[in-house]
Amino acid sequence: MADARLSERTRRGSAHPLSWPWWAQSLAIFAVTRIPTTWLLLAAAARQEANPFTDAAPGYADFATMWDGAWYALIAEHGYPSQLPVDDAGHVRENAWAFMPVYSAVVRLLMLATGLPYDVLAVVVAVVCGAGAAVVLHRLLLDVLPAGTAAFAVLLFCVAPVSPLLQLGYAESLFALLLGVALLLVQRGRLLAAFPVVAVLAVTRPGALPLALALLLVWMLRHRRQRREGVPFPTAERWRLGALAVWSGCWGLVWLVAAAIGTGSPTAYTDTELAWRSAYLGRQELVPFTPWFQGAQWWVDDVLGPIALVLLLALVAVALLTPAVRRLGPLLVAWTVSYGLYLLAVWFPQSSTFRILLPAFPALGAVAAPRSPWFRWPLVAACLAGQQLWIEWCWLVLGADWTVP
Repeated sequence: MADARLSERTRRGSAHPLSWPWWAQSLAIFAVTRIPTTWLLLAAAARQEANPFTDAAPGYADFATMWDGAWYALIAEHGYPSQLPVDDAGHVRENAWAFMPVYSAVVRLLMLATGLPYDVLAVVVAVVCGAGAAVVLHRLLLDVLPAGTAAFAVLLFCVAPVSPLLQLGYAESLFALLLGVALLLVQRGRLLAAFPVVAVLAVTRPGALPLALALLLVWMLRHRRQRREGVPFPTAERWRLGALAVWSGCWGLVWLVAAAIGTGSPTAYTDTELAWRSAYLGRQELVPFTPWFQGAQWWVDDVLGPIALVLLLALVAVALLTPAVRRLGPLLVAWTVSYGLYLLAVWFPQSSTFRILLPAFPALGAVAAPRSPWFRWPLVAACLAGQQLWIEWCWLVLGADWTVP
């Protein structure tokens, strides 16, 4: 009888999700969290008015490929323009060169192989890559955090306010997958294998330049620890890590060169990117580390805005010094810092900022550190509410909508 009770307890324990293999936990979390997100998106689609992208009350695939999804579709079907479009004053207008080619190319290849339409395959690619990103994030965090914390961080990734992007026709989930793989390879010391991943990542979404800075910071830290503490930093690894940082930096400039060659304009890419912020600031040159201060003045006040921004940056700096962040390890902290500096240097804050913050997802390992259910489950509920707000404010098109996702 005792053996039977023990066998029953063992059987029940093996059925508990936390006893599953880590990758199965990741996939289960991703699958279950798609249920409320899909419901929110379908409910929004039912209320969607006719707009430049879709008819009223579109189907899921059409609704999921609005906004920048239309640019990715244009690239998949027609490629990039050889001449930059300009307005009556001769200024470059928004155009396809703002969007890198890998996501559209993957969908295009699947279109040729299957005969299915773009909008369906764009969603399929996003979902598959989103699931892959959840799995890779789990493995990445298991190297530095307890199993329960890593699993909860994956849950936060899958329910975050911008997590609908993991099933929309954008390149974000593909980029998250590639970034996670690159960071995992570096973290595991498989530096040579990271070279091709970084090359593909660099022409999927902007991110290779901050990755180069992160790798350089890790190189400097390891060199310093070797000199001061005697922690080994073998010569072969030193050269490989340094070469990977240089490789990433060079690939970070490839799309600028490609746009210049493709259009004949040396500033094609930056002119195209600046076209998107001209509605806020007018036509300006890109001066690094000024856009956030300009945004603070535009959104808040000429004086109070910059003061609020400085206070916000100070809070972020303090957060980066907390034990929860330090437990992520040098590489993930370096990536978080480097990506933040990159955004501070070039990004103008507006409604797309929430989406642009998605590549900082490894930092969720620090957010997941508190173990109290009184912290964790209200946070999950807040994230789900945040999804509703993001869909309503950024994705749904109602009238003359300027809150782009």
